[in-house]
Amino acid sequence: MSVLPSKLIAWLRRRADDVAALLLSAMFVAFLVQIFMRYVLNWPVGWSTEVCVLAWLWGILWGASFVLAEEDEIRFDVLYQSVGRRTRRVFEALSATAVVALYAISLPATISYIAFMKVERSAYLDIRFDYLFSIYILFACATIVRYARIAWRSVRSDGGGADAPDQVGRRP
Repeated sequence: MSVLPSKLIAWLRRRADDVAALLLSAMFVAFLVQIFMRYVLNWPVGWSTEVCVLAWLWGILWGASFVLAEEDEIRFDVLYQSVGRRTRRVFEALSATAVVALYAISLPATISYIAFMKVERSAYLDIRFDYLFSIYILFACATIVRYARIAWRSVRSDGGGADAPDQVGRRP
């Protein structure tokens, strides 16, 4: 891989980290505002709770889509660790293919439902629900790409399953 795509990927990863940090910061500031308004001024505000929930939703799905590395995912792998490398690759290929298939099959209905949600709005901020939940479409697409890559890597003849490190744009 040439230097430019590697540098571009590293830059995009840093920007994804920045977005996640911004969402976490917005949630923290809204939480502090909520505490101040409720316990100091005795004037609770509902919008701060809504900001916290929305920033949490977007932060979790954004992070899972663009920030979380494959080796950072939590997995139940007792059986996986007890088998040989070849069987692990079969497990990877089957499970990754199942994830890709399930997300791909559900994606059209998900998009349709999120588009339908334009008729609803959030209680305090009056934001359309289709905008609020659109992050799930990004999450589903990123998951499909990630697991298709895992499946492809696990069936390749060079033995590059989960045991092989992913060096493209990794953080030091």
